[in-house]
Amino acid sequence: MSHVLSEETHRNMLARIPHCTGREVSDWIRTVEEGPALFRFEEKVSWLRHEHNLAYGHAKAIIHEYDLRRAARKLL
Repeated sequence: MSHVLSEETHRNMLARIPHCTGREVSDWIRTVEEGPALFRFEEKVSWLRHEHNLAYGHAKAIIHEYDLRRAARKLL
Protein backbone atom coordinates (compact mmCIF):
# COMPACT_ATOMS: atom_id res chain seq x y z
CA MET A 1 0.00 0.00 0.00
CA SER A 2 1.34 3.39 -0.95
CA HIS A 3 1.75 5.98 1.77
CA VAL A 4 2.06 8.93 -0.60
CA LEU A 5 -0.33 11.78 0.16
CA SER A 6 -0.76 14.94 -1.83
CA GLU A 7 0.84 17.90 -0.08
CA GLU A 8 -2.57 19.51 0.39
CA THR A 9 -4.13 16.35 1.85
CA HIS A 10 -1.18 15.89 4.18
CA ARG A 11 -1.33 19.50 5.44
CA ASN A 12 -5.10 19.29 5.95
CA MET A 13 -4.75 16.07 7.91
CA LEU A 14 -1.99 17.57 10.08
CA ALA A 15 -4.15 20.60 10.80
CA ARG A 16 -6.94 18.36 12.14
CA ILE A 17 -4.75 16.16 14.35
CA PRO A 18 -4.63 18.47 17.42
CA HIS A 19 -8.41 18.80 17.43
CA CYS A 20 -9.02 15.08 16.94
CA THR A 21 -6.31 13.74 19.28
CA GLY A 22 -5.89 16.50 21.85
CA ARG A 23 -2.13 16.63 21.16
CA GLU A 24 -0.01 18.77 18.89
CA VAL A 25 1.78 17.22 15.92
CA SER A 26 5.14 18.04 17.53
CA ASP A 27 4.11 15.94 20.56
CA TRP A 28 3.28 13.03 18.26
CA ILE A 29 6.61 13.39 16.45
CA ARG A 30 8.38 13.21 19.82
CA THR A 31 6.34 10.11 20.70
CA VAL A 32 7.48 8.41 17.48
CA GLU A 33 11.12 9.41 18.12
CA GLU A 34 10.94 7.93 21.62
CA GLY A 35 9.08 4.82 20.48
CA PRO A 36 10.46 1.50 19.28
CA ALA A 37 13.03 1.40 16.48
CA LEU A 38 10.78 0.25 13.67
CA PHE A 39 11.97 0.55 10.07
CA ARG A 40 8.99 0.07 7.79
CA PHE A 41 6.38 2.79 7.33
CA GLU A 42 3.42 0.49 7.93
CA GLU A 43 5.03 -0.97 11.08
CA LYS A 44 5.31 2.55 12.51
CA VAL A 45 1.73 3.36 11.56
CA SER A 46 0.47 0.11 13.11
CA TRP A 47 2.42 0.72 16.32
CA LEU A 48 1.09 4.27 16.63
CA ARG A 49 -2.49 3.13 15.95
CA HIS A 50 -2.47 0.31 18.45
CA GLU A 51 -0.33 1.89 21.16
CA HIS A 52 -2.16 5.24 21.11
CA ASN A 53 -5.56 4.29 19.67
CA LEU A 54 -5.26 6.61 16.67
CA ALA A 55 -7.26 6.45 13.46
CA TYR A 56 -5.33 5.05 10.50
CA GLY A 57 -5.32 8.38 8.61
CA HIS A 58 -3.97 10.30 11.59
CA ALA A 59 -1.27 7.74 12.30
CA LYS A 60 -0.29 7.69 8.63
CA ALA A 61 -0.04 11.49 8.49
CA ILE A 62 2.05 11.61 11.68
CA ILE A 63 4.50 9.01 10.41
CA HIS A 64 4.69 10.71 7.01
CA GLU A 65 5.49 14.02 8.73
CA TYR A 66 8.03 12.28 10.97
CA ASP A 67 9.77 10.84 7.89
CA LEU A 68 9.75 14.24 6.13
CA ARG A 69 11.28 15.99 9.15
CA ARG A 70 13.88 13.28 9.63
CA ALA A 71 14.90 13.52 5.96
CA ALA A 72 15.14 17.31 6.23
CA ARG A 73 17.46 17.02 9.27
CA LYS A 74 19.77 14.73 7.29
CA LEU A 75 20.07 17.38 4.59
CA LEU A 76 21.25 20.06 7.02
